[in-house]
Amino acid sequence: MLLEELLAAGAPVSAHWIADRQTAPLILRYGTPAQRAFFIPRIVRGELFISIGMSEPDTGSDLAGVRSRAVPTAGGGWRLNGRKIWTTNAHRAHYLCALVRTSGAPEDRHRGLSQLLIDLSLPGITVRPIRDLSGDGHFCEVLFEDVELSADALVGEEGAGWQQVTAELAFERSGPERIHSSLVLAEAWLAELRRAPRVPNGALAVAGRIAGRMAVLRAMSLSVARQLGQGLDPAFEAALVKDLGTEFEQALPGWIEEAFDAPGHPVPSDGLRQTLAYVTQLAPSFSLRGGTRQIMRGIIARGLGVR
Repeated sequence: MLLEELLAAGAPVSAHWIADRQTAPLILRYGTPAQRAFFIPRIVRGELFISIGMSEPDTGSDLAGVRSRAVPTAGGGWRLNGRKIWTTNAHRAHYLCALVRTSGAPEDRHRGLSQLLIDLSLPGITVRPIRDLSGDGHFCEVLFEDVELSADALVGEEGAGWQQVTAELAFERSGPERIHSSLVLAEAWLAELRRAPRVPNGALAVAGRIAGRMAVLRAMSLSVARQLGQGLDPAFEAALVKDLGTEFEQALPGWIEEAFDAPGHPVPSDGLRQTLAYVTQLAPSFSLRGGTRQIMRGIIARGLGVR
């Protein structure tokens, strides 16, 4: 609800919503009292931004195959080496919550993975923004070279990272931003329609389709939020929200462009056409973040008992 209100007011939420949505619940559930005392107040005040380090250059969407490795040091801390990629807003973040290997080999898959909270100002860390099709540079590559971390960088239990991260991903995949990313275009289009002396039926039909899909997806997102609040693990339900939400967000630009051709549709302004072009360029990335659609459908199939 808070995020929806911030988005409606046009507040700049992108940098801190990962911490709000995802890392704070992780710390509340698995963190130490000291971690909670340090991170949670700063996250709530919007003072501390956290990015998520999961994907790596050589593993694609296979989280269990991560190769970034943290080894214990004589002082009880960790020494980290490796790379993360497609890390949203790492160039703006203060910390990175990373899934890394702390024991075993990549072939061990789910065993030996842990989560670390990494101060991105530490020596040995390089953050490189990656320019996307729309011209934005919010995706980043993060490199770690002999980064020295204290013992309290570990979140939860050493070796329990896979169980922790799958619970964390339910927050990411069901959040309202999974259905709101293209709404800036819908709002700009509807604002122009409201000023028109007459709205053609074809445009009204598209507006109704958008409103209907939004209502259903929002209800599904709230349902997952309730389950998470009860301490449940709605991985199947969250994957369903993510898959259907991605389908909606990617289809919306095409629906609105189609409505432009309806007889009697007002001539779109240059600003509206620019917004359409921007969202159209951005939309392909929606099916990658938080897990590809193929991965989501695999989770859904297992939840339905057909895989």
